[in-house]
Amino acid sequence: MKRYLALDIGRKRTGIAVTDTARIITSALETVETYKLEDFLKDYFSKNEVEKIIVGMPKRLNNTPSEAVKFIVPILNRLKKVFKEYEFIEVDERFTSKMAFQTMIDAGAKKMQRQEKATIDKISAAIILQSYIDSENYKKQ
Repeated sequence: MKRYLALDIGRKRTGIAVTDTARIITSALETVETYKLEDFLKDYFSKNEVEKIIVGMPKRLNNTPSEAVKFIVPILNRLKKVFKEYEFIEVDERFTSKMAFQTMIDAGAKKMQRQEKATIDKISAAIILQSYIDSENYKKQ
């Protein structure tokens, strides 16, 4: 099986997470500067087989797109043009940053580690990906 890859696209940084080839385990992979994302993905895809790209789309509590969507959509549209062979799936990413922060606390991360935005970004991507896998598995049942 091919991996799934998740992106938590931000204005400055993008968190990236992947599954194992069996799509059971989700791991935070990397945080890259958003302007370097395309090059990072080209390199990653040349070395790894990926089936789907899961992209977090932030929404407000009333289910409307958040302000961040206006800078995410152009980046996503560019990626869809460059990586036509991949299926892109947009998922709700509400509260993932807060969940990532809480995950770090639960794991015993020190205050300095919890303040590293790059770490929060890639953990957020892992949460987005795990939530997608969980919903996919639920639909199969």
